[in-house]
Amino acid sequence: MSNQNVVRFNNSNRLFYTELKKRVDSYFRDNKISKSGNINMYLKTAFMFAAYFTPYLLITTGVFDSRLIWFFLAVTMGFAKAGIGLCVMHDANHGSYSKNTTFNRILGYATLNILGGHSLNWRIQHNVIHHTYTNVHEVDEDIAPPGFMRFEPHAKHKWIHKLQFIYAWFFYGMMTLMWSTTKDFKQLIRYNKAGHLKTANTTFATELTLVIVSKFIYYGYMLLPYFLVKEMTFLNWLCGFLVLHYIAGVLLAMIFQPAHVVAETEFPLPTEEGNIENHWAVHQLNTTMNFATGDPVFSWLVGGLNHQVEHHLFPTICHVHYPKISKIVKDTAKEFNLPYLDKKTFAGALWSHEKLLYKLGRAA
Repeated sequence: MSNQNVVRFNNSNRLFYTELKKRVDSYFRDNKISKSGNINMYLKTAFMFAAYFTPYLLITTGVFDSRLIWFFLAVTMGFAKAGIGLCVMHDANHGSYSKNTTFNRILGYATLNILGGHSLNWRIQHNVIHHTYTNVHEVDEDIAPPGFMRFEPHAKHKWIHKLQFIYAWFFYGMMTLMWSTTKDFKQLIRYNKAGHLKTANTTFATELTLVIVSKFIYYGYMLLPYFLVKEMTFLNWLCGFLVLHYIAGVLLAMIFQPAHVVAETEFPLPTEEGNIENHWAVHQLNTTMNFATGDPVFSWLVGGLNHQVEHHLFPTICHVHYPKISKIVKDTAKEFNLPYLDKKTFAGALWSHEKLLYKLGRAA
């Protein structure tokens, strides 16, 4: 959004972030550990891709002719699609998967574009805008949904919002479907007008070509089972396609929404001059929440994105390291009398998100 150019943080007091960075850097240096991915990351990548493409191949090659089995294979692909996004694509597009910048960029396009999205759009919305202006009204696009949803108290209230705590989950399921159809084209036009493509050293024509080619590839391989499996009707295919997207969309929303759109986080308003009260790092602490960080299996499955505080403070560190540096972040925040939001359970985080949706639906 255009307002980002006039929003500024109060970065005069850098003591907390300077000290935190020093301690985190010391952890990696003293333990001779790279901030990028390791063998655990590579194994996870192989697992997620296998979980996505194995069901796809089983459907496409006609191994099964049961509609029920097709359905469950589509569900599995939906889980794996979300898994690739959370565990592989996210790190690649943040530049934290590998030390090699070119490899990160290629993997970022390969993982997102092959799943129906577009890497550059995601990097602009997520890395440039969301990570800088987290929970800032009319700037952070992650809290600026269509008008029938209200994610923050400064947004205009409508009567229909009273029901959003119910219908939100239906529309969350449409998230990846919108990416694969209209959203990328609309975003690309908007980001080009805002000058983001020029800043990224690319052109509208180049990115539009990539978007179009990517969509052809995506829908080409997604439609292949319908053309190759003679027992499959178009309705069978459409059902599987929509189920896949719905599962992926809901799962992604279940991980990302409790990180910021919850009762515990703040939604700071800039002054008329566009100034935010706090230093950027303190702002991240006020607007971001961890959840279920004591569950290593859950952390593995969601790409460490239950450690959102660590991720927002250190987005270029691979997620496999978040559990280790979390104690450093928590202790340093406590030392500086700053908040460290951490919900003990995943269910508790989801309930907090649901409570905020309910509250925002009733508060004008």
